[in-house]
Amino acid sequence: MLTKKKKLSKKEIKEDKLVSLYYKAYGYFDDNKNKVLYYTAGLIVVAALIAFYLYHRNQQNIQAGVELSRVIPVYDSGSFLEAIEGRAGTNNKGLKKIVDDFGSTENGETAKIYLADSYNMLGNYDEAFKYYKDYSGNIDMYKATALAGQADYYSSKGDYGKGADLYGKASRVSKNDVLNPDYLLQAGINYLHAGKSSEAKEMFKSVTKDYATTPENREANKYLAGIE
Repeated sequence: MLTKKKKLSKKEIKEDKLVSLYYKAYGYFDDNKNKVLYYTAGLIVVAALIAFYLYHRNQQNIQAGVELSRVIPVYDSGSFLEAIEGRAGTNNKGLKKIVDDFGSTENGETAKIYLADSYNMLGNYDEAFKYYKDYSGNIDMYKATALAGQADYYSSKGDYGKGADLYGKASRVSKNDVLNPDYLLQAGINYLHAGKSSEAKEMFKSVTKDYATTPENREANKYLAGIE
């Protein structure tokens, strides 16, 4: 005689499913344990390599910061050639060496800006342009400086349209950059030289609207009077 089948509770059904899932997982692992262990070992190796890379990169960035701190006083004193090349017998390795050794770190990227500025002050505009263009750091002030440096280079070559565009781009990197009114003014002047008076007017009006208390405001108003 058949007996009535006992109805399972929700809890028993859930537990039964978990037991079933456990044995399926165990069976999969048993059948594929070599692959699982291989991929697990691979992930551990990858994680270790990433951790080592990040540690090494951080150490390089720290060292670049130390080297840069030794050069900045030389740069600030106006000894730009020494800032670039360093000085034998001292701990000043020079900006060029710092960029060569640590250029991919954040402090190395900062060194590129100081190196470009130094070349610019010495009249070596091609070298200055190379390092301004090569900057790829994350500091907004230096991003804007790099763009403005390139803009100045194109302007000096008579490519006023490109110079104006880059000055305008520099002014939009950060709202807090104290050089924004100058970037906008220079953008306007370059647009005028490029024969783009409407674009120039827009730049000058941005100065008068957003930076009314700056010296650039007076200059912008003079150019606006000339255009209108």
